[in-house]
Amino acid sequence: MLFDTHAHLNDTQFIEDLEEVIERAQTEGVSNMVIVGFDRPTIQRAMELVERYDFMYACVGWHPVDAIDMTDEDLNWIEELTSHPKVVAIGEMGLDYHWDKSPKEVQKDVFRRQIRLAKKVKLPIVIHNREATADIVEILKEEGAEEVGGIMHCFSGSPEVAKECIKMNFLISLGGPVTFKNAKKPKEVAAEVPIERLLIETDCPYLAPHPYRGKRNEPSYVKLVAEQIAEIKGLTYEEVAQATTQNAKKLFGIK
Repeated sequence: MLFDTHAHLNDTQFIEDLEEVIERAQTEGVSNMVIVGFDRPTIQRAMELVERYDFMYACVGWHPVDAIDMTDEDLNWIEELTSHPKVVAIGEMGLDYHWDKSPKEVQKDVFRRQIRLAKKVKLPIVIHNREATADIVEILKEEGAEEVGGIMHCFSGSPEVAKECIKMNFLISLGGPVTFKNAKKPKEVAAEVPIERLLIETDCPYLAPHPYRGKRNEPSYVKLVAEQIAEIKGLTYEEVAQATTQNAKKLFGIK
């Protein structure tokens, strides 16, 4: 039983063969997945998917790269959607200093507003972080994000930062990069973070694990992430699959 906690099956890359992709995932033991919407079109598509498939859940929010496009109307719409029983988190939100589409101050404002919304509706948050660790940690502390907790999605920081995030009630999610031969930090994080605080994800169609690196990622490949973590931690694959699935269900309030 595997839980892919971050998938973009709402991406246009899956339009042609969605059913086959889902079938492969189920064959590999993927029992649940969270579909992440981060702007108007991807949120709408995520909601369509969770209505259609009983094992899919939705995370809805606004991506930092597109922060400059978010309106009050968008945020109100996201709030309305959180009353849907299959919306289990808000995000992905955060800061992205790699791309310069949205000014940093705009990103920070949109990030803060989404944290406040999550606290209002009592849902966990999913954090996107690219080259912005110090500012993200500072904002999470200032906004009291610990109250709802959530996920450091596709975590690429150090074990020290991971521990700081865990203290703030966050789980650490690892994806394809933990399988890369040259990925020192994710392997260190996998070794040091307790299994009770770990999640697994694909972030498909991005960040495919070895040996599919550079190709389109898909939920069935989350098994490779679990296998790599098991090897690093000296646990069985079954132990990692069971623990990370339990962690996800507890966080998302899935019975």
